[in-house]
Amino acid sequence: MDSAEQNGTTIPAQLTVDDVDVEFLPLIYEIIRSVERDPHDTSQKTRESQDTSQKVLELQKKLEQARSQIRRLPGVEYSKEEQLQKLETLRKQLQLKKDLLLKYRHM
Repeated sequence: MDSAEQNGTTIPAQLTVDDVDVEFLPLIYEIIRSVERDPHDTSQKTRESQDTSQKVLELQKKLEQARSQIRRLPGVEYSKEEQLQKLETLRKQLQLKKDLLLKYRHM
């Protein structure tokens, strides 16, 4: 079993941009709120500090998960120029196929 199956999450073989989980704002908001609170009781300060540390660790884990998902997106291994070149090639192929279809329709 791979680590994704051990964690109870299933990861699709082919990721799309919509599949990447980049919901960081709620965690960041919780961290900021917990830092802004200023409890006067020492024991409560310790508990708040531990809660904040836990939330920071959750954010780091979520960021690492997003990084690994982004690395698995198709085309990420190519530079911008290579991606643009492939896109142009695909557009040319599409236009040729459209032209051929029109040609065969009129025969």
